[in-house]
Amino acid sequence: MKKKILFGLLTLLIGFLVGGLTYYSIYERLRVPQRSVYTPPTLSKKVVDTSRAFAEIVEAVSPSVVNISTKKTIRRERPSLFNDPFFDFINPFQELPRKWKEQSLGSGVIVSDDGYIITNNHVVEQADEIKVTLYDRRTLTGRVVGADPKTDIALVKINVKGLPTIPWGDAEKLKVGEFVLAIGNPFGLSHTVTMGIVSAVGRANVGIADYEDFIQTDAAINPGNSGGPLVNIQGELVGINTAIFSRSGGYQGIGFAVPSNMVRRVMEQLRKEGKVIRGWLGVTIQDMTPELAEKFGLKTTAGALVSEVFKDSPAHRAGIKRGDVITEYDGKAVTSVSSLRNMVAQSKVGSEVEVTVVRESKRNKLRIVVDELPKEFSEVSSALPEEKPDDVKALAGITVTELTGAIAKQLGISQSEKGVVVLNVEPGSAAQEAGIKKGDVIQEIDRERIYGIDDWKKIVSGIKPDEMVVMFINRGGRKFYVALKP
Repeated sequence: MKKKILFGLLTLLIGFLVGGLTYYSIYERLRVPQRSVYTPPTLSKKVVDTSRAFAEIVEAVSPSVVNISTKKTIRRERPSLFNDPFFDFINPFQELPRKWKEQSLGSGVIVSDDGYIITNNHVVEQADEIKVTLYDRRTLTGRVVGADPKTDIALVKINVKGLPTIPWGDAEKLKVGEFVLAIGNPFGLSHTVTMGIVSAVGRANVGIADYEDFIQTDAAINPGNSGGPLVNIQGELVGINTAIFSRSGGYQGIGFAVPSNMVRRVMEQLRKEGKVIRGWLGVTIQDMTPELAEKFGLKTTAGALVSEVFKDSPAHRAGIKRGDVITEYDGKAVTSVSSLRNMVAQSKVGSEVEVTVVRESKRNKLRIVVDELPKEFSEVSSALPEEKPDDVKALAGITVTELTGAIAKQLGISQSEKGVVVLNVEPGSAAQEAGIKKGDVIQEIDRERIYGIDDWKKIVSGIKPDEMVVMFINRGGRKFYVALKP
C-alpha cells in the first residue's frame, strides 16, 4: 500500500516537472519581445571632474568681482540763436538742456583685501560719482586713485577691509587654445560667467589704446563686461576685459583683454605714484616690411627699424643711428614696433639694458641707460602746401617741388629741414600703393641725401626701371622709411 502511495506521489511530481518545463519552453517561443529599458550612459570621471572644476573656479572668483556704476555730467553749449532773448520770447517752453547726468555700468575686480579695485579707465573717466556693488550686494562709494588712459587701466579704492581677492596669473604663459572664463556685469546682469578659449596673444594695432598687447578671446564679452576679470583654469587673473570687436555693438566672438602682467605693473605705479612712469629711448621706429628687410640685409621682417634718433636722447648717447634695425631688447626678441614699445615703456627708469641692432648687415650690441618718457611728446600735425610752383616729374606717379621755408612752415616742420615736397600722387601708382601722400617731404633715396630738386633729378635718373628703392620721408615731423617699386 505504501509503495503504491509513494509511486503515485513520484508520478505526480514528475508530471508537474515535465508540464512546467513544457509550458516555459512554449511561452518563451510565443512571447512578444519587449523593448529594453534605456539606461543613460554614465559620465566619465574626467567629464565630471572638469565640470566641477569650472564650477569651483566660478565659486572662488565671483566674490572678488564687483559692479561699478558711475554718473557724469554732460555739458552742451547752446547755439547762439537759442541765447537770443527774442527766441525765449517766441518759444519760452522749449529751452534745450545745457547739462544732464549720464549713467554707465562696468565691472571691476578686487586685487587687495583693503579695497583696491582694478577696472578700465573708460569706465570711470570723468565720473562725478562712483558706486561699487560687492558680491554680497553692499554698495559703497569709490574714488579713483589713479588712471592710465594709454593702457585703459584705472585703480579705484573703497574704504572697507577683509575683502575677497583674486590671485594673479602670468599672462606670458598663456597659450592659444587654453580655456578662459570672463566674469562681469553685461547689460547690468550681475556676475555673468562666459567661457571660451584664448584666440590669440600679443594683439596690437587694434586702435583701442596707445600701448597694446591684448589677449584675444572668444569668451562672450558685452557692454558692461569692461573692467571685469579674464581668468584661467587655475582661477587666476590673466587679463582685464577691455573691448570687443563688433559691427552691431554686441558680442561677435572677438574680445580683447589687457594682460595681467601689464595690468599689475600699471597698478603698482598708480598705487605708489598716482601715475605711470614709462621708459624712453628717444627713437622713432617703424615696422619692417619684406621690401625694407631685403634692402637692409635681413632675412625676416622681425625687428623695428629706426627712422629717427632724437638729439641727446639715450639712444643718441648709446650710438644708435637712423637705419639701424633693433632685433633684441634686454635679452628678448623684438618682433614688431609694438613689442619694442611695450618693453621700453615697462623698463625701469635709470636701468641699463643691452640692445642688439643690425647695421649694414652686421649685428652690434649696445648698452643704453633708459630715461623717463618726456611729458610733452606728441607728433606734429601736417598741413598741405597751398603754393604750387613748377612741377617736376620724376618717379612714375609722383610730382615734387622744392622745399621752401614757407612750405616747411605750412607742413609743420622745421625750416632747417631739406628735401623735396610731394605735390601729387597719381591714383593706382606704385607710390600710392606704398603709402606716399601729398605733403610728404622726401629727404633720402637709398640713403643718398636730397637737399633740393637738383639732387632729386640726379638720383632718380640713375634708378633702373625694375629697381626697388627705399625713401626716407618726413611727414609733418614724423620720419619713416618707405619701400617703392618704380
